[in-house]
Amino acid sequence: MADKKTLTVKLVRSVAGTRESHRATVRGLGLRKLNSESTLEDTPSVRGMINKVSYR
Repeated sequence: MADKKTLTVKLVRSVAGTRESHRATVRGLGLRKLNSESTLEDTPSVRGMINKVSYR
C-alpha cells in the first residue's frame, strides 16, 4: 500500500478578532498557539479547511 500524502500547516497570524467558525476551523486543523504546526493527511476536507482560513 502506498504512503498517504500529507500536508504541514502552520498558524502564522493570531485568530483574535476573527469569526468563531474560523477559530473552530483552526482548532480542527490541530493548531493551538501562534507558530504551531500540524501534519495532516491530504484530503479534500482538509484542503477545504485550509482554504477557509488561508488568510491566517
